Amino acid sequence: MDLTIHFTFLPHTDAEASLAFYRDTLGFEVRNDVGYDGMRWLTVGPVGQPGTSIVLEPPAMEPGLTDEERPVIKGMMAGGSYARITLATTDLDATFERVLASGAEVVQEPIKQPYGVRDCAFRDPAGNLIRFNELTATS
Repeated sequence: MDLTIHFTFLPHTDAEASLAFYRDTLGFEVRNDVGYDGMRWLTVGPVGQPGTSIVLEPPAMEPGLTDEERPVIKGMMAGGSYARITLATTDLDATFERVLASGAEVVQEPIKQPYGVRDCAFRDPAGNLIRFNELTATS
C-alpha cells in the first residue's frame, strides 16, 4: 500500500486571523479560499509540497455531528483542547522566534523532550495546538 497524508482539517473561528497566521507567519501558500453561506474554508500548505494541505474550516462542520455535539466542540476549541497538529522544521529556534513575534500564544518554549525530540508549541488564532518538532540528521 502506498499512502500519503493529503489533507488534514483544523477548525478556525476567524478566517482572516487564521489566514494571517498560516500564510504570513508560517509562510504557507493559499491553495483554495471558498466561501459558502456566510462561512469560509481556506486550504493552505507548505510551499513546494503540493500534495500536503491543511483545510481551515468553520468549527463543527462535520455533517454527522448532532446539535448536542456542536457546542461541545466549540467549548473545547475555546479551551484550546480540541485540535492539534505537529509540524517539522530544521531550525526550531528561528521558527520559535518568528511565531513568537506574530503574537501567538506560547504553550511551550523550545525544549529537548525525554523521548528525544526537541520541540516547542503555540496556539493558533482558533486555539488549535501547533507543535513544532526540530528535524535533525537522524529524524
